[in-house]
Amino acid sequence: MISKLLRTKSIERILSDADHPQHRLKRTLSAWDLTGLGIGAIIGTGIFVLIGTAIVGDAHRPGAGPGIILSFILSGLTCVLAALCYAEFAAMIPAAGSAYTYSYATLGEFLAWITGWNLILEYGVACVAVAIGWSGYFNNLLKLAGIHLPDWATHAPGGPDGGIANFPAAIIVLLVTIILVIGIKESARATGIIVCLKLAVILFFIAAGSPAITPSNWTPFMPQGFAGVTAAAATVFFAYIGFDAITTTAEEARNPQRDLPIGIMAALGICTVLYVAVAAVLTGLVPSDQIDIHAPVAEALRMVGYTWGAAVVAIGAVAGITSVLVVMMLGQIRVFFAISRDGLLSPWLSAVHPRFGTPHHATWLTGVGVAIMAALVPIGTAADMTNIGTFFAFTLVCIGLIVLRYTRPNHPRPFKTPFMPWIPVLGAISCLALMWQLPALTWHRFVWWTIGGIVIYGVYGLRHSKLAAAQGSTAQTDAQ
Repeated sequence: MISKLLRTKSIERILSDADHPQHRLKRTLSAWDLTGLGIGAIIGTGIFVLIGTAIVGDAHRPGAGPGIILSFILSGLTCVLAALCYAEFAAMIPAAGSAYTYSYATLGEFLAWITGWNLILEYGVACVAVAIGWSGYFNNLLKLAGIHLPDWATHAPGGPDGGIANFPAAIIVLLVTIILVIGIKESARATGIIVCLKLAVILFFIAAGSPAITPSNWTPFMPQGFAGVTAAAATVFFAYIGFDAITTTAEEARNPQRDLPIGIMAALGICTVLYVAVAAVLTGLVPSDQIDIHAPVAEALRMVGYTWGAAVVAIGAVAGITSVLVVMMLGQIRVFFAISRDGLLSPWLSAVHPRFGTPHHATWLTGVGVAIMAALVPIGTAADMTNIGTFFAFTLVCIGLIVLRYTRPNHPRPFKTPFMPWIPVLGAISCLALMWQLPALTWHRFVWWTIGGIVIYGVYGLRHSKLAAAQGSTAQTDAQ
């Protein structure tokens, strides 16, 4: 049994499966497309919404205050360590599935399944949270235009607002689903346009807000000490996780060996600089204890007299969150696709549309499922659940890279992570350290989610694994 759980899928077999005509995806994405997808996934809910909670804090953790600047730097450095490991894997194994596929090649089928299962948690819960956040900003824009949607149509049931369903959240998810079914190139183009818009809005916020900064607002810099900074770093980590979604599109990159590392590092570098600048301006505009946790960036401009500027930022937030939803759903779909192709989930999920060349079954399942949850489920801890699944996946990727350096030392590596093994070791330690900062309730939910995944693997995946069938066939041939 142990040997079954630890069986690994060779790199050659992974690449062969990716090139099978029945499951082959169109290679249409350039380095610019990949960078745009990365920025599209990274800049969104984290900087437009979660930054407020991280600064102010809540009942479960202290706030960072102006120290949020250090929180973004700390999370960014952690992501850089993991991103360097992702870049080597992505260039060496340009196949869909991201951390799931890399774990399958290095740590064995069981840990690969657990990684994939937690990627489903990461992307799925993130998509729901992002859709709900989009609905909130969209409703604010409508109110500025004098249009007021009824509360029953914009809130999930069971709350104090008497909601029936959050229809705007469900509608945007279904519209994104249609775009993703039509094609990845079309999705990348739409995301590219949105990325340009939200980058312009963020630069506008920095330019408009900088002259109104009051330096005394930065004192005290760390009101809750370094504990507040590290707790906030675990929260705003949500703002960075989109970079790993780039690797889920590896099979659709024209030149993955060159373009994937460029896309990953470029997107992460650009976003880190912008995050630090936004954090500095935001905390300089408004005292930390007065920052609005629901729309912190837009409200900061309104509080210092830029009402029209608040409207501009709100438009950028809607655009930014839309692009995050596109790329997060894309990541969810590609993880489903990769796991299904290996037989650990139903083969129905890895069917490719004959015309569009996209995994349309997985796309519709993801779209409908996320739309229903976004309409009916209020999720207050979605960011923490997303983060804990991501930390786990990042940790295994860092460990897996060290394993692969020893098991396949001579395999061609178009991109090599520098300072081995220190980069992946520091990456794994950093991820585990930030993971430990998350609330106990998040850990409890994570454990139960993982137990559910183990049960599904034992009931279905272990019996239908294509790798197991191939190894059994080889063993039978050798015996004859």
